[in-house]
Amino acid sequence: MDKSLGLIFLWICVGHVAHAALMEKLANFKICADKDCSYVVSMAKGLEDYVAPDCRYINLRRGQSIYVFSKLKPVERAGVFWSGSVYSERYVDQMGVIGYFPSNYVNETHVFQEKTVEIPTTVSI
Repeated sequence: MDKSLGLIFLWICVGHVAHAALMEKLANFKICADKDCSYVVSMAKGLEDYVAPDCRYINLRRGQSIYVFSKLKPVERAGVFWSGSVYSERYVDQMGVIGYFPSNYVNETHVFQEKTVEIPTTVSI
């Protein structure tokens, strides 16, 4: 690779990492089924398509099943976001990826865990 091209590539990568560090937290607390948020709280169905704006989020498709792992407690001037993983025979490439999505894009269809815990969110880039 040409040295100047390599430097440009490095500059772009470092710039994206620096930009990612400036992302604000979506919430200070989240609701989970357990203290590690490893169990599914509920199941939901996509009401409409949602295109993820960055790597913290997941894409949703209308009719797609979503496993909900946590529900963020909204902060002032923020939407209500949940975290989960999608499942669909049509979109198998997305299965297993966990990310955030706006809760108003889904309909909760089944609650697996009525008793939940509230835990603080962690700082992330």
